[in-house]
Amino acid sequence: MIRSPLMTVMVDAVMKAAKGLRRDFGEVENLQVSRKGPGDFVSAADHRAETVIRESLLKARPDFGFVMEESGRVEARDGMHYWHLDPLDGTTNFLHGIPHFAISLGLVRDGVIVAGVVYDPAKDELFIAERGKGAYINNKRMRVAQRTDTLDAVFATGIPTIGRRDHPGFLKQLAKVMVKTSGVRRMGAAALDLAYVAAGRYDAYWEQGLNSWDCCAGALMVREAGGFVSDAWGKDDVLAADTIVCGNEAMHAALLTMLKEARSVA
Repeated sequence: MIRSPLMTVMVDAVMKAAKGLRRDFGEVENLQVSRKGPGDFVSAADHRAETVIRESLLKARPDFGFVMEESGRVEARDGMHYWHLDPLDGTTNFLHGIPHFAISLGLVRDGVIVAGVVYDPAKDELFIAERGKGAYINNKRMRVAQRTDTLDAVFATGIPTIGRRDHPGFLKQLAKVMVKTSGVRRMGAAALDLAYVAAGRYDAYWEQGLNSWDCCAGALMVREAGGFVSDAWGKDDVLAADTIVCGNEAMHAALLTMLKEARSVA
């Protein structure tokens, strides 16, 4: 387990917000049967969680900046450190009463991801990683899966939603992957998809249309668990890209090849 002062600060902030999300999720389940629906309530829950985390982090590290899904970018006083925060990843799941969502918090120093926390309040699973110190789930060391044959593998992905580009392109990717794997999962929370690859639950994962707060923490976890992470063209800087591909060395390479083949389909 990682017991650094930095990780203590991050976990404490996330856990404070998780209490509220857990309570709000119970209310959402009740709101499902109402005529108005839970949309406005969930938006408020998202913002409340972000406020709790932001205030906690500012108190502990006042010179650090923020890159946030809800409130945008806040410049760092020290010019070096930025928290990348998604207070509710898997909002659509939350909105529908599906217990698969997470808080994702990553720290970037001079463009390098140095720490990450992903917490699933519904299942009480805490995924953490710090650069050079490994990745853990609830105090247990994580390792990526060791399968090398894609026919035995389960891959995860994210499907482009309304307003996202290139649905036909994604269908070409899916067609390539489906025939060469044991199965493809779409669970609706990118941070947990990445954490599950780090934990060896998924063999590989790819998605397009992501932002840094979606993948910052999870990308570090995969790498610290022995995996490989890149964009869809094999480049390392996933924070600057809007695609991500990850898995162990063999699965990462195989998935990159499948995506390349999909791009060549007329």
